[in-house]
Amino acid sequence: MTTQLEAARAGQLTSELLRAAAREGLDPERLREAVAQGKAAIPANPHHANLDPLAIGAGTRIKVNANLGTSADRADPAEELAKLRAAISAGADAVMDLSTGGDIRAIRRLVLENCPVPVGTVPIYEAATEAVARQGGIVHLSPDDLFATIERQAQEGVDFMTVHCGVTLQALERLRREGRVTDIVSRGGAFLTTWMLYHGRENPLYEHYDRLLDIAHSYEVTLSLGDGLRPGCLADATDRAQVSELLTLGELTERAWAAGVQVMIEGPGHVPLDQVQANVLLQKRLCHGAPFYVLGPLVTDIASGYDHIACAIGGAVAGWAGADFLCYVTPAEHLSLPNAEDVREGVIAARIAAHAADIARGLPGARDVDDEMARARKRLDWKRQIELSINPEGAKRRREASQPADSDVCTMCGQFCAIKVVRDYFKGKD
Repeated sequence: MTTQLEAARAGQLTSELLRAAAREGLDPERLREAVAQGKAAIPANPHHANLDPLAIGAGTRIKVNANLGTSADRADPAEELAKLRAAISAGADAVMDLSTGGDIRAIRRLVLENCPVPVGTVPIYEAATEAVARQGGIVHLSPDDLFATIERQAQEGVDFMTVHCGVTLQALERLRREGRVTDIVSRGGAFLTTWMLYHGRENPLYEHYDRLLDIAHSYEVTLSLGDGLRPGCLADATDRAQVSELLTLGELTERAWAAGVQVMIEGPGHVPLDQVQANVLLQKRLCHGAPFYVLGPLVTDIASGYDHIACAIGGAVAGWAGADFLCYVTPAEHLSLPNAEDVREGVIAARIAAHAADIARGLPGARDVDDEMARARKRLDWKRQIELSINPEGAKRRREASQPADSDVCTMCGQFCAIKVVRDYFKGKD
């Protein structure tokens, strides 16, 4: 089949590209050029029947991803469906099913059947849990089993996959020599590291990368090259292991593009605020402008219960610096599996960060809604203010809980509302 990347290089405007451009208000030819250069991606597996395609990367608004999925301790399909609906209603642009418990295949099918936005997975999760169930340990996973899982998920319609191809023996040696406070916090990275050290063999996703590219090309799966060695605390940020992995991902990006496969690059992680911009610039330079998908970043390690706020701070700075795709963090991060309300809060926080960054980057039209909100506030038009809010439902609920519907002020200032006082004064002077 011809992939989005190959079509763009050939000057073709696919139906998916035309739809993605229309959603952005972009000239389709401009988007085609960005896709052809690998600077934008359109994750769109033809087997995902109800997908409404979108673009991630250069020239487009910053997108937000919501992570869903079960664990070995909580595996309720109904709960995952509720989380999916919460994510979509809150405005998530993509979701990832990270399930590791229950009937993983059934849950993934449930997500795909009910999801109009791109769906991502981390195939090593399913492959590892099956190896544990069948043979008692992750180390018994065979490369063939791993690639069979990847192909099965591609056949089902998964649009993008996180694959930790840059966790190499060389990178692990750099990590060992330098030392870390939190070692490896990526589940996928930890699974592969365990397997590699037990067998004394190279990462199969790196060793057999061409096999991975063949599958991705056949099913139009966008590869999200994962950061299995991302820092799990501020003290580990931007160390040799992280940068070593990023260098490898830059090389793998070129190989993927040569094979006609779309790529995104995943990034840290826990990063001090003063290092966020440098991390984005480093990724863009080493990975040739490929779309950057940041996991946060979290700018402090002590925000337990409020990590969605730490994430929004880091995400806004990362987006302003050039990141293209923000992976949300929920208030449950580091504490528990999130519920539907946690998902909603996480998406809204990440959307605020993305929107703030779009404004700072000067994205055409990004500030229009803010300017309209300012005019509605001057008019004391509460109905319009609520409609323009990033979470209208929440804004309406809070307003109605404290103020009669016919009031033209709020309970913060009441009769001393600055806008009302000045407006009434000017009326008196007319």
